[in-house]
Amino acid sequence: MTEFPAWLAFGQSEDGLRDLDVAFGRLLARQAPRAPELALRLAVLCSARLAHGHPCLDLRALCESGLDAPGGDPDADERTGPPAWIDGGLDGCLAALAAAGFAGDGDGPQPLVLHGHRLYLARYWRAGRRIREDLGRRLALEPPEAREPARIRAWLDAVFAGPAAESPDWQKIACAAALLHGFSIVTGGPGTGKTTTVVRLLAVLQGLAQARGLERGLRIRLAAPTGKAAARLNESIAGALERLSAPADAALRAALERVPAEVLTLHRLLGSRPDTRRLKFHAGNPLDLDVLVVDEASMMDIEMMDAVLAALPAHARLVLLGDKDQLASVEAGAVLGELCARAEEGHYTPAQCRRLLECCGETVPDAWPWRDPAGTALDQAVVMLRHSHRFQADSGIGRFAAAVNRGDAPAVAELLRRPPDGLSLVRVGPSAEGARAASGDAWLYDSGILAEDGCPALFRVLRAAPDPRAAQADWDRWARAVLAQQARFQVLCALRDGPWGARGLNRRIESRLRAEGLVPAAEDAWYPGRPVLVLRNHPALGLANGDIGVALPLPDPEREGVRMIRVAFAGATRDAVRWVSPARLPEVETVYALTVHKSQGSEFDRVALVLPDRKSPLLTRELLYTGATRARRALALVLPGGDVLLDRAVRRRTRRAGGIWNP
Repeated sequence: MTEFPAWLAFGQSEDGLRDLDVAFGRLLARQAPRAPELALRLAVLCSARLAHGHPCLDLRALCESGLDAPGGDPDADERTGPPAWIDGGLDGCLAALAAAGFAGDGDGPQPLVLHGHRLYLARYWRAGRRIREDLGRRLALEPPEAREPARIRAWLDAVFAGPAAESPDWQKIACAAALLHGFSIVTGGPGTGKTTTVVRLLAVLQGLAQARGLERGLRIRLAAPTGKAAARLNESIAGALERLSAPADAALRAALERVPAEVLTLHRLLGSRPDTRRLKFHAGNPLDLDVLVVDEASMMDIEMMDAVLAALPAHARLVLLGDKDQLASVEAGAVLGELCARAEEGHYTPAQCRRLLECCGETVPDAWPWRDPAGTALDQAVVMLRHSHRFQADSGIGRFAAAVNRGDAPAVAELLRRPPDGLSLVRVGPSAEGARAASGDAWLYDSGILAEDGCPALFRVLRAAPDPRAAQADWDRWARAVLAQQARFQVLCALRDGPWGARGLNRRIESRLRAEGLVPAAEDAWYPGRPVLVLRNHPALGLANGDIGVALPLPDPEREGVRMIRVAFAGATRDAVRWVSPARLPEVETVYALTVHKSQGSEFDRVALVLPDRKSPLLTRELLYTGATRARRALALVLPGGDVLLDRAVRRRTRRAGGIWNP
């Protein structure tokens, strides 16, 4: 029987390993009984890092500062040295792995790959290599549209008729860059017009295809990583098509009519099958399409990106949309963030600047790094949109988001000392002031949760129900008003669990509403006004994971004077309402409060962003930025843990060991 080291024998260690990581270490110890203990520890740590989104272990960072020590330690940014078990620094680690024999170069059977100073599980190394090779090929492609700069210019002038919101017009530049490459990325903050830009791009592609004699037009598919993101993109695409079609001439209107509005989840697009990792579409059975657009690409992990590229025909164009500064995928990797690492500065070559000017009439700023003779092929295909239509850059939300994004903790503190319009701070605890402080509920009112734009407003609209004998159209109209009110305000939490997590806050808010008589005293799960979040896709019901509905009382058509509870969801069109029996919704949760992760892709008029009362590895500037930018008009920060935690969050950046694009 193999005798394991003590730290591996008992299935736990000071490093907070998972059972899966320990089992992996034991397997390696059996297969390589003479492997140095240092090599085993590094292999187990490489496995453990996957739980925190890292596709590899950066040995140099580990040996120099300990920043890649495991467990998502909340104090990791304060560590000053490597773990005590590191012997011999980086050279010692490399030597131990070489002696162990279970880390190869990626071409052999070894379960790990050592490339330079990074250690990968072989599965993720190979996926990253395939991504690099595929994107490299697509970046080298010259699409047929790229040979027609004059036609590109004519079509772009048509779809961008009217004054631009900024100079240069980055939306127009993004379209031109996407037309010149087989792979492109349009990144930018919330409200910068990524969806409108891609609709214009697709219209131009269809117009140019028809001019080349392709009567059927291009086969275009739209996708997003989650059901909720797909539904939001569906709404956005439909709205953009409506806005652009109204003033369009016959040729442009015909091109817009060929732009699809249906959006699928990536799993559905690829033909995901239950209880298996196999997909219907893959390299041997590619998708039947010419153009694929993926929205909310920041949510894509390495394996999903690898699967999408494998299923994409060699000639097909891939366009990614997303905010590079938002939270990355829950699974391993920060693919979009890594691909967009240089997006803010441009790095366009002189030749690319000339092509962009020729194709769209826009001039890239004449300074380095906007113009960079050493710009890479990837740089030429990435464009960042900068003008937000959701909130102004000089608004309270805009200034807060910008300061958070650049990690400027003093600027954030100054903003909160004298909050501008649209930004407020609510401190919770013994130091909080207010008439209701003694009851412990002051923050619920001061943050807006129980104020005019919060939950009570939802219940005020609820009371305005139609007469029981009213027509169904009146009940639908009332339901739309309730859903619209629910979407105006949202409580967002950094965490899911704990007293200041979404679950705990949902219980506390519901309890307070019950005390105020707004929710029935009986512990009935399905009461009128209960907002619920769908936790699983329901294709038969037309519902997606992340959809939010509200429980409402409807007259029972079979029993006069009796009301039945039905959950109202927004329909596929603007005026439609989908009514669903609670009996058909077993997997839902109350959603007065929602995690920031679940809110990605959504927007609300007002947001109360609640931070935890203690340190957490999830509390980072990316989470703050994502939560803050869900708000259009007003943001209230609730700080039960004090200003120190906010300061730490602003300074703490998500560090995902990269190596996907530049290993």
